[in-house]
Amino acid sequence: MLRASQVALTFLTRLPSGRIDGWRADDLAASAPWFPLVGLLVGALAAAAYGIASALGLAALPAAVLAVAAAMLATGGLHEDGLADFADAQGGRDVEARLRIMRDSRLGSFGAATLILALLLRVSLLASLAAPGLVAPALLAAGALSRAPLPAAMTLWPPARPDGLAAGAGRPHPGPALATLGVALLASLGLLPPAAATLSVAAALAAAWLIGAAAQRQLGGITGDVLGAGQQAAEIAVLLVLAALAGAAG
Repeated sequence: MLRASQVALTFLTRLPSGRIDGWRADDLAASAPWFPLVGLLVGALAAAAYGIASALGLAALPAAVLAVAAAMLATGGLHEDGLADFADAQGGRDVEARLRIMRDSRLGSFGAATLILALLLRVSLLASLAAPGLVAPALLAAGALSRAPLPAAMTLWPPARPDGLAAGAGRPHPGPALATLGVALLASLGLLPPAAATLSVAAALAAAWLIGAAAQRQLGGITGDVLGAGQQAAEIAVLLVLAALAGAAG
């Protein structure tokens, strides 16, 4: 159990996780049920940043910027990088060109624009919630639910290339993938009202599925960048649902 949690923390964040001896091919697949819990940790760090900023008298917008920045520091911008690379790949004419673009360390105009829009959405949605009592559960739920579909995506779609991160990670068995979704569902039910939790789960799954289906069509499978893009899409989808519900209730 300790090893699995260390692997998940190492894979999804830049937070200290301790030494992992003798990396095995099935380690990442075995760590899948921990993905939502790692997301909860990232969300908690972001929520703490928002709460401290609010306590210091900052308005909702700068507090939201600091919350998103805290999450990015925790993950090293891993998922944002994947989103930008996947967006850039849309300009490729064929599968080989798209995969080549995704491996290029340079950021293209479409990737940059997509990343900027995604960050603006996350910040503005959090700022629209305003009260720390609403922002904290939203960040925790979004952190967990946005990472829960990743093992399912790794199970459902094959790796797009034989030597990338997705190929090296292996394909989790359906059991751990379903367990991951169950953990995220329980976490969301503990954080949100039942209707909000249900809609958030559906939104996260739908957003991640759309990214995976697009990758399957355009790349022939998924890559590490696709997983990052799926996480970002799922997180934004959850925040959209929660902001819409808060607006309708207010």
